[in-house]
Amino acid sequence: MKKIYFTGAVFIALLWCGCSKEGRLDFVDTNAPAPMQVSDVKVEATPGGGILTYKLPADLNLAYVKAVYEIQKGVFREAKSSKYTDTLRLVGFGDESIHTVKVYSVAANEKASEPILVELQPKTPPVKSVFESAVFKETFGGVNVAIANPFKADLAIVILKDTTGNDNWVTVRTFYTAATAGDFAARGFDAKSQKFAMYIRDRWNNKSDTLIKELTPKPEIEIPSDTYRKLVLPTDQVELANPGFNIENLWNGLGERRIYASSNASSLPQWITIDLGKKVLLSRFKQYMEQYDHCYTGSGLKNFELYGSNSPNPDGSWASWTLLGEFTTHKPSNLPLGQKTNEDINYACNLGADFYFTTQPDAVRYLRIKALETYSSPGQVVILELKFFGQIVP
Repeated sequence: MKKIYFTGAVFIALLWCGCSKEGRLDFVDTNAPAPMQVSDVKVEATPGGGILTYKLPADLNLAYVKAVYEIQKGVFREAKSSKYTDTLRLVGFGDESIHTVKVYSVAANEKASEPILVELQPKTPPVKSVFESAVFKETFGGVNVAIANPFKADLAIVILKDTTGNDNWVTVRTFYTAATAGDFAARGFDAKSQKFAMYIRDRWNNKSDTLIKELTPKPEIEIPSDTYRKLVLPTDQVELANPGFNIENLWNGLGERRIYASSNASSLPQWITIDLGKKVLLSRFKQYMEQYDHCYTGSGLKNFELYGSNSPNPDGSWASWTLLGEFTTHKPSNLPLGQKTNEDINYACNLGADFYFTTQPDAVRYLRIKALETYSSPGQVVILELKFFGQIVP
């Protein structure tokens, strides 16, 4: 008798395993009718969209509710919501026109009820409101667009240039952002009057109007380093890895290939101060890495802040300093730590890693570099060279 029980148990176990491999089988009644419609639909307009709320029908056939609507001529979108909620969110409108929305109740067999028609007039979509408040002007070596994007919409800021003077427009830069604010610059243009244009596009390909301006990019120069001096303030990093690795090496010329290196026993954050010897309106700067031991590894500078002042407090405190920008050294390949390409090396060590300011800083004479993180060193910071660009202020 025990043998029979054992055999039966094994059979049941095998049967259970076989069934479990088949996965869950849900029965869908293809003959079930479409569910009843939702009722009491209320519409709330939002920027570029809307929110629908409604009462769900007491219908066992209901699987979900969907809305079908046209965001552009011939372009339709759907929004779906399960039977466990009473809200649909509609997005993607690029205007403030009145749109007809069809609301369906749908069964598990995909049979849909007759639609309920509601009208929605979206509020001003971000693609238009952001454009209307954008500031488009000249900057060093090019043009600049500053935006406010309070709804954190996914936007593309497109900058164009008339290449012939006869409205032959070519896109020169496209910036993508979902930040609440942004400051974007397209550079590399001669300091002469030229026609530039700007428009904004969202992820549904809605586009704003196009703003066209005649702008003259500001000229910039590499700031001569013959007046640069180190300024040692209390709290500054003063201990060096070697007496020859001093701050002056930051502007002694790439031909020297002599580095600045703080002590191996130092800790982060740490900072140093430079007196430029004159007031400078900065447009950008370059940082060069030491190629062999500190290029995207070791004590190479990764994350840092740059501060400016015209009258630094001699006690070394921060009250007299203004934050000019927060920066991360870009790695073209995006390879993980310990891996780099020839392009990475050329960019960081020969061409110099470029850094731009999101907001144009005021003219300053003194700079303070605050190192926050290196690539793999616990404290030491190594930099080959720094170059600053902009205009000298009389």
